[in-house]
Amino acid sequence: MAACVLKIAWPRPAPAVDADRRTPAAELQRLRDEFQRVVADAAALAAPLTELQFAWKPAADAWSVGECLSHLNATARHCLPKLDEGIADGIRAGHYADAPFRYGWLDRLVVQAMEPPSCWHLGSPKAFRPAPGESRDDVLGAFHTVHEHLADRLRQAHGLDLVRVRVTSPVAPWRRFSLGAAFAVLAAHERRHLWQARRVAAQPRFPR
Repeated sequence: MAACVLKIAWPRPAPAVDADRRTPAAELQRLRDEFQRVVADAAALAAPLTELQFAWKPAADAWSVGECLSHLNATARHCLPKLDEGIADGIRAGHYADAPFRYGWLDRLVVQAMEPPSCWHLGSPKAFRPAPGESRDDVLGAFHTVHEHLADRLRQAHGLDLVRVRVTSPVAPWRRFSLGAAFAVLAAHERRHLWQARRVAAQPRFPR
C-alpha cells in the first residue's frame, strides 16, 4: 500500500507512449529528449557522490545507487542488438512511414506499468544484474557510452514505421514490441531505476 501511495506523489513525466497521434519524426525527437533527460538526471544524482556513497546499500539484498545504474548499463547492452535486428529488418522490408500514428493499447500499457514509482516488483535475469566491484567513474562512463549508442539507433530509425517494425524482447523471446515502444519501454525502465536510486540516496542512514 505504501508504494502505491508514493505513486500519487511522484512527478511523473508525460509518457513517451500515449493515445495521441504524432508523426514518427516527432516521436523520435520525443524519445531522444527522454533519454537526454535520463542522462542529465543520472549525472546530477551520481556525480557528486563519493565512492562510499555510490556503493552504499540500504540492505544486503538491496541495490546501491551504483548498482541501479550498472543494471541500466547491462539492460541497454542487451537491448541494443535487438534494436539493431529490428531496424535492419524494417529497412530490408521497406517499412517506412511519415504519417501521424498512435501506439496500440498493449504497448501503452507496458510502458505505463514500467514508469516509476511502481507497485510491481520485477526481478532481473542474471545477465541483467549489476556487475560487481565497478567504480563510480566506470559506471558513469559506461552509462554515457550506452546512451550514445541509443542516440545512434534513434538516428537509424528515422523514417521507419515505428509501429509496423517490431523488436524482440531480450528477456522474453515470445514478446515483441513495436520499434517506438521498445525505445519507450527502455526509457521508462531507466526512469524507474533512477527513482529507485534516488530513494537509496534519501535514506536516513545514507552516508553524509
